[in-house]
Amino acid sequence: MFANLLKNLLEPESKSLAPADARLAIAALLVRVAQSDNNYEAAEILKIDRVLATRYQLDQKAAVVLRTEGEALEKEAPDTVRFTRAIKDAVPFEERVSVIEALWQVALADGERDAEEDALLRLVANLLGISDVESASARKRMASD
Repeated sequence: MFANLLKNLLEPESKSLAPADARLAIAALLVRVAQSDNNYEAAEILKIDRVLATRYQLDQKAAVVLRTEGEALEKEAPDTVRFTRAIKDAVPFEERVSVIEALWQVALADGERDAEEDALLRLVANLLGISDVESASARKRMASD
């Protein structure tokens, strides 16, 4: 189902992702963050659905489908470094902070800060070219929402 996307993610030189593939890759990254603490809760699933619906102007059913596809891709996807590199290449810099905000929304959805989620968010922010200060600001904004 994701053969071409996975092939692109595994290439030594990243290739530009089609917009639909970039959307799916972001959905999978949201799932990866939610699962990083080994506790994939309903609150996180609902938050992913809401984030996807808002980000891509989807109705609830389409957001659930995208999240479900993201879950399947996450299981098959390569390491976070390659995965995130592809997203970085597909998403303009100006929009990457909003990706970090979305990831923080998911990480904070269960009401707990978790060391594994924090570590993954630090890695992903760095790989997306987002500074620790920008990521911390994004976390604070999302925590106050």
